[in-house]
Amino acid sequence: MSELSSLFADEVVTNAYTKLVEVPGIDGPVALITLDNGFDHTKPNSFGPAGLEAFDKALDEAFAANPAAVAVTGKPFIFAAGADLKGVPSITSREQGLELGRLGHRVFRRLRDSQVPTFAFVGGLALGGGLEVGLHCHYRTYADNVPALGLPETMLGLVPGWGGTQLLPNLIGPDHAVTLILENPLNNGKVIRAKQAAELGLADAVFGSADFLEQSLAWAAKVLAGDITPARPEIDRGAGWDAALGRAKALVAAKTRGFAPGAARAVELLELARNTDIADPESLSKGFAAEDEALADLLMSDELRAGLYAFDLVNKRAKRPAGAPDKSLARKVTGVGIVGAGLMASQLALLFVRQLQVPVILTDVDSERIEKGVGYVHTEIDKLQGKGRLSPDAANRLKALVSGSLDKAAFANTDFVIEAVFENMDVKKQVFAEIEQYVSPETVLATNTSSLSITKMAADLKHPERVVGFHFFNPVAVLPLLEIIRGAQTDDATLATAFATAKALKKSAVLCGDLPGFVFNRLVTRTLGEVMTAVDEGTPFEVADNAVGELGMPMSPFTLLALVGPAVALHTGETLQAAYPDRFVSSPGLEALVEARKPGVWTYADGKQVVDPEVAALWPQGDKPSTAEEVLERTRRAFAEEIRIMLDEGVVAAPEDIDLCLILGGGFGFWNGGITPYLDRTGTSEAVNGTRFLAPGVAGV
Repeated sequence: MSELSSLFADEVVTNAYTKLVEVPGIDGPVALITLDNGFDHTKPNSFGPAGLEAFDKALDEAFAANPAAVAVTGKPFIFAAGADLKGVPSITSREQGLELGRLGHRVFRRLRDSQVPTFAFVGGLALGGGLEVGLHCHYRTYADNVPALGLPETMLGLVPGWGGTQLLPNLIGPDHAVTLILENPLNNGKVIRAKQAAELGLADAVFGSADFLEQSLAWAAKVLAGDITPARPEIDRGAGWDAALGRAKALVAAKTRGFAPGAARAVELLELARNTDIADPESLSKGFAAEDEALADLLMSDELRAGLYAFDLVNKRAKRPAGAPDKSLARKVTGVGIVGAGLMASQLALLFVRQLQVPVILTDVDSERIEKGVGYVHTEIDKLQGKGRLSPDAANRLKALVSGSLDKAAFANTDFVIEAVFENMDVKKQVFAEIEQYVSPETVLATNTSSLSITKMAADLKHPERVVGFHFFNPVAVLPLLEIIRGAQTDDATLATAFATAKALKKSAVLCGDLPGFVFNRLVTRTLGEVMTAVDEGTPFEVADNAVGELGMPMSPFTLLALVGPAVALHTGETLQAAYPDRFVSSPGLEALVEARKPGVWTYADGKQVVDPEVAALWPQGDKPSTAEEVLERTRRAFAEEIRIMLDEGVVAAPEDIDLCLILGGGFGFWNGGITPYLDRTGTSEAVNGTRFLAPGVAGV
């Protein structure tokens, strides 16, 4: 066993099996290498040291057979999901990281350097190193039902380090490469499908899944016979490359503010790739060596370890929510009622009808609003049909399931009713009291409140045990977090139904205690409060707004304020101030902003974002400005203090749930692991609380 293999002791080895296949029209056999770790599609193929060595031996066997071609394919539904990262925490030296990079390059490069034509037949998911196997091959086919293709490394804090940064831009052009290497990963790990792969030039051919392998082999025969010559774009190494790099730098600045080392390093490697001639072995070696160096540096970074921690939270903890009751207690949902027909309610209706495919009924105070809400859902379904994501029959079925009524008696046959009305306790209590007259005692009453008490909301009902908080994040279709809040009397059956419904809606649920603001809004309001207080004291808007980029928030505080809306932010702040007056203070500036009905702090002049002069005039400021470093420090300390208090109060089960809420509810950076690994890494946790949130090594080197 090599030193690297010993570090990856828990590796699920992906074996590689070589089979010689006779194909009509090809003079000589095709050596078909199948990647298969022996498990079904729920455990994807991946490449650790042992898997790479197995692939290397399979290539030895393939080339030794003097084949007409070599082709690589995967198991059903899976090609390969990239590097096996489970052993990364065991890497303790830069040299070990360098060795891992070189090993992957050496093995994969055999496909590119081969004098025999090489093919990748991608019949299933291909991510990271799995996609890079295909890039090393001379030709690539994809099955039309491949669910996910991409290079997610920069989201985690890495770079595509086994050829991706050098081969991809020189195969499909630098702009498309920026999309796959930076834009998609930094947009919540977005992936593409086979059709998009063909549009980007990544796929030479796309075939149906039923006989994908047979069609791919037949296509390969035509390529070898010279009957088909796949098109290769001419690469613009001048202005086109400049424009792509400019877009890459702007993306990284907007999404990471320069604090994610993996993304920044990827830009450097894309710059280098302009001068990489992938047909020249010496030039290619220089590019690959630069990838090795980047990989070695990043593997020893805290940001990568935090990224892997975040990845584990999203892919494991989110699927097994802490504190969720036994799923066997959940009741079946066969009909849904939605109180309200505004934008949020309409988004909820669209989500419920698409995912549950049960009747959905909206109510509101007048017919015009109801018609508008139902119309919104129908229009969005039509758009999905227009994009080919729904068939005409499916679209018609979904639209037929959505209706509206002025009479809440229409909810009589529903199992799950959610309200999305104005954030006012009296209004919400009245709504639930009305609904309770018409629905069965088992019907779940869910509230989309962002900060109000579930216990108080349910207190006057005949059946308070069936009330639960079900807090979505806007936009509903994009953000995956659902905060599920248990009131003092919420029973296990209601809670289990809420979690089962969240799963059916394809949302990640976190159980939260019934305290003001729950998790996300409480922490973000505290953070915004510190920034606005700094401005109240005299700190320039630009200084305060730009000071906290290191925290990994997806947008600056005042940009977030404009998105949320100053009035909503003020209302949430007032709720939290009433509960915690020692830590949540009112901002005179925010109050003035709301009174003047201004949408935010910023405006634009000559194409640049500037402070609205009217806002600057109405916002009262003192004469004690802070530096950017001081604003960052006070904000970090506020985060650390509030999180410790929330954990002591039992708002969530563990720090991991705090991080999960920030990542899934607001797009906080993977490179910070949400927030607690960052607070530990900067020493803030110990300075404020006397102890770390996470044990050393959990989310850092």
